[in-house]
Amino acid sequence: MEARMKSPANPDVTTGIQHLFKAVHSSGVDPLVLELVHLRASQINGCSACVFAGVQSAKKHGETDERLHSVVAWREAPFFTEEERAVLALAEAATRIQDGAPGVTDEIWDDATAHFDESELSAIILNIALTNFFNRINRTVREPAGKAW
Repeated sequence: MEARMKSPANPDVTTGIQHLFKAVHSSGVDPLVLELVHLRASQINGCSACVFAGVQSAKKHGETDERLHSVVAWREAPFFTEEERAVLALAEAATRIQDGAPGVTDEIWDDATAHFDESELSAIILNIALTNFFNRINRTVREPAGKAW
């Protein structure tokens, strides 16, 4: 399948996105936690470009193949901390809002707030939203996996 767009993004859009990324990554949330969020939401949305990029970025931050291969089955895998499980559940619930999915339940929210403060949660939620934003753009324009951005 060929990508639908060849031209670079509008510079104003790029600047805005860079500011959002800066807000996420200056929050104090462990970069590996942010990578897990990005990867899980991208897996759910079937965005091959973001799954590929997420794995590459997580590896640069020191993530292991064992854990990366298990993100898709994080509930059953023994490799994740309680904090990581809370954020993966939040990412899934915030991403799976179609077809009457319940979204973020009080239980999921309470578990996340037990591990992250409001500033960190704001960054995590923004990271989930940005991931979903890019997943939808990439699926629309058929961005291929493996392409450098």
